[in-house]
Amino acid sequence: MAESILKMYDYLVIGAGSGGLASARRAAQYGVKTAIIEHGRLGGTCVNVGCVPKKVMWYAASMAEIVRYGYLKDYGLNVLSQDVKVAWGELKRKRDAYIKRLNGIYAKNLEKAEVELIRGNATFTSEGNVIVDGKQYNAKHILIATGGRPTVPEFPGCEHCITSDGFFELEELPRKIVVAGAGYIAVELAGVLKELGSDVTLLIRRNKVLRSFDSTISCNATENLIKAGVKVMTTSKISSVSKDSTSGLLSVAVEQIGGDKVENIADIDKVLLAIGRSPNTEELNLPAVGVNLDSRGFVQVDEFQNTSKANIYALGDVCGKALLTPVAIAAGRKLSNRLFHGEVNSKLDYDNIPTVVFSHPPIGVIGMTQEEAISKYGKEKIKVYQTSATGMFHALTEHKSKTIAKLICLGEEEKVIGLHIIGNYADEMLQGFSVAIKMGATKKDFDNTVAIHPTSGEEIVTLTSADLLTVE
Repeated sequence: MAESILKMYDYLVIGAGSGGLASARRAAQYGVKTAIIEHGRLGGTCVNVGCVPKKVMWYAASMAEIVRYGYLKDYGLNVLSQDVKVAWGELKRKRDAYIKRLNGIYAKNLEKAEVELIRGNATFTSEGNVIVDGKQYNAKHILIATGGRPTVPEFPGCEHCITSDGFFELEELPRKIVVAGAGYIAVELAGVLKELGSDVTLLIRRNKVLRSFDSTISCNATENLIKAGVKVMTTSKISSVSKDSTSGLLSVAVEQIGGDKVENIADIDKVLLAIGRSPNTEELNLPAVGVNLDSRGFVQVDEFQNTSKANIYALGDVCGKALLTPVAIAAGRKLSNRLFHGEVNSKLDYDNIPTVVFSHPPIGVIGMTQEEAISKYGKEKIKVYQTSATGMFHALTEHKSKTIAKLICLGEEEKVIGLHIIGNYADEMLQGFSVAIKMGATKKDFDNTVAIHPTSGEEIVTLTSADLLTVE
């Protein structure tokens, strides 16, 4: 039973992930009495089982790639072997220690900001109070920033599978693994595992990965996975998973979508499901307090992050839109600016949000795809420039990969409304171009920018009429 004492704050944040932490600390800067509730490790998905540890693993895979493809030898560096054997345990130990240090930094930052940390799981009462371990809390303003978790579908043997969370718990590199999913998490983890030495099969429900991306990106990303040695099974899904009681190895029955063919993949160490994410809203008892959820359980909000209940807000992955760490951070800070600093129109602009997929090579995109632009404006108003070039990194290498960039422009002034890059360093070069596109740059602005030579990025500011595609 909850205690009769009710502790009050100006601002109460539920969830100490990227968005919740950013909003709480920004509020505290304005002298607001703030508390944040968290039952797990500080930093949420991104820091603990997402962006940060994933990027560590991507770096390891990228180094393995350099050795395996003979790039060192191509540049005259004497290496005795192109075989790569990852010391998985050592890599995991160092990665986990790094994450633990980050957890400690977050705790210190909260302490410095004088934000009170409340440990435990939060639940709303019908009166609008928040209960944590039998104690009651409330505030003039309450933020829901509880994030999400990997979705696990129900099928025979689903209990034998792991998710992206489980990937970071692996104590050794799987010898043979099946990954199910076509989104960025599936693509990234399949690539990491393959480059580090696993036998990887990727199951996708249609013919290409990253289907929401521009077709040029999705096609090339699929081809790159296949070239890297990932076995991509299209129009496929898991029918069931069974586990051998003696060996502990798994077998996967793979069903052909739209057909009657069933193929069995045996002798598998792990099956990793990366088919989507679900919101962490079940335990909050939100309907009791009048906060509306959509059919999938995501919190419904307006453009200012307001929920259907006055003075209760939500942001980040729990809302199901633009599931990216920088989005949650920006939305959190802007919300605190609006609530506690008099910036009444402060809100996040969700248009032209850049994003990166840490595949091999990486992908960077911002703005509309070619398909979206044509659907919205008509093909007669759209111009598409595309270039494909082999970066200078591969000048001396036997194994080569191309950098492909697509620029999508609108109207007579050729305002840039989309940029899509796949190739080495796409992740880094996109950030600067994103500033220009966010500011409304035109193709002429790109043309007037002096190229940096020799780089892959110069290809984007040197596009000519010869690079125009026929828009269909």
